[in-house]
Amino acid sequence: MPSPTQSSVPAPLPVLFLDVDGPLIPFGATSRDLPDGYPAYGARPDANPLLARLDPALGPRLLALPCELVWATTWMADANAWIAPRIGLPDLPVVAWPDPSGEDPRTRTHWKTRPLVEYAAGRPFVWVDDEITPADRTWVRAHHAGRALLHRVDPRFGLTPADFTALAAWLRGHALPREATP
Repeated sequence: MPSPTQSSVPAPLPVLFLDVDGPLIPFGATSRDLPDGYPAYGARPDANPLLARLDPALGPRLLALPCELVWATTWMADANAWIAPRIGLPDLPVVAWPDPSGEDPRTRTHWKTRPLVEYAAGRPFVWVDDEITPADRTWVRAHHAGRALLHRVDPRFGLTPADFTALAAWLRGHALPREATP
């Protein structure tokens, strides 16, 4: 029988908020910045040419993480139509945004920061984006009751093996019972 401080109901998985442009579709790198043999994975000629930069190996790697994946992108539901099938993801929930307005002038945070904290509703979360700043981290620490990892990805290269290592390590800490967490 669980003690009064333990719950027999498992805690919900952390949420992983996933941006598309930058983390999944790398951009901004010059040919000198890219490693030799940088892949172009292919897209139909009538499709968005940036889709050729999607790595189909990203979907299985994301699905292997112990979290609930949620789109946090201006692609909105189009991410389920155009991105998910190309990288092997199922349809994912989508964060509904207010009209994007750039930086929040009151807090100097990204316009996504407040809606993501509201969506998480106290649950642990990871935010994977290429536009995260120290102001976002400070605001989340002050306004989010749960743990959070704001993981900035280099938009020139997108998600790398090092990023997946960092995400998995952080998420594993939340998958353990509270008393077993380091």
